[in-house]
Amino acid sequence: MALFKTLDNTQGDKNPKKMDSEIEKVKCLIIGSGPAGYTAAIYASRANLNPVMYEGMEPGGQLTTTNDVENFPGYSEGVTGPAMMEDLKAQAQRFGTDVRFGLATATDLSQRPFKVTVDGNKLIETESLIIATGATAKYLGLESEEKFKGQGVSACATCDGFFYKGKDVAVVGGGDTAAEEATYLAGICNKVYLIIRKDYMRASKVMVERVMNTPNIEVLFEHKTKEIVGDMSGVTGVLLTNSKGEEVKKDIHGFFVAIGHKPNSDIFADYLETDEVGYIVTDPGSTKTKIEGVFACGDVMDSHYRQAVTAAGSGCKAAIDAERFLGAL
Repeated sequence: MALFKTLDNTQGDKNPKKMDSEIEKVKCLIIGSGPAGYTAAIYASRANLNPVMYEGMEPGGQLTTTNDVENFPGYSEGVTGPAMMEDLKAQAQRFGTDVRFGLATATDLSQRPFKVTVDGNKLIETESLIIATGATAKYLGLESEEKFKGQGVSACATCDGFFYKGKDVAVVGGGDTAAEEATYLAGICNKVYLIIRKDYMRASKVMVERVMNTPNIEVLFEHKTKEIVGDMSGVTGVLLTNSKGEEVKKDIHGFFVAIGHKPNSDIFADYLETDEVGYIVTDPGSTKTKIEGVFACGDVMDSHYRQAVTAAGSGCKAAIDAERFLGAL
């Protein structure tokens, strides 16, 4: 679930160029950290693949912005996101994973060994590649939204909804994701405001009907979020503007952004199959991509579940797939 980006045209191109420095050759390269990347590293190192991992811009991924994690097995009292990622990282390093800070900026997957450029100037050749670059939640871009991230502002109702049990919350978005988040929260919370800037929902018919038939969901059509308000305790309300330009304030404790995710797959798009959003396509039931020796796990290939535990499971599968691939060479 770690963040990666492609350098723009003023900094470099998508394809790695020959570097002045010596090329490093590895057996198994993991790009990305988070539950998927670290789990892949644990399994790969235990299989004597001597994995090298580059953590990306945000070591630990999206969970490092989550205060409390209560739904990951093994933490009976819960754990903070950053602490859990440090635990996974330490476990990977214990078995010999070479964990490095660095950003993958370009790839050449046209032939094996695959070439990956790190930080625009280091070239690595690898016999197998595990992609665990995650996805980035889209936000509205408000200063107040940034201010209260982890203190009432969330992009995952399944992850954080429990903390608002019996309280009033808001969800922003008009698609299937927003509808799913709203109906999920309706089963936990007292009231759910679904904020939609248009005068209709673009969600599927079945999801629209589900929302409209849920009594504690109030749909606010033609409303835009102006500001999220709060205090030292976190979010206390949201300030909206309606179609007439009037300000409307709703008292809430949780604000959930459900306007989509962007998978961090840009630097692989020239070589791997992706869906219309950018999620890497893998063979059903595996982490194999269209290129033998290249595997994808976690949120960069999972548009449906987007949970730490499912990401970890796919990281395990990616390492096993890589081990079997290398063993057959």
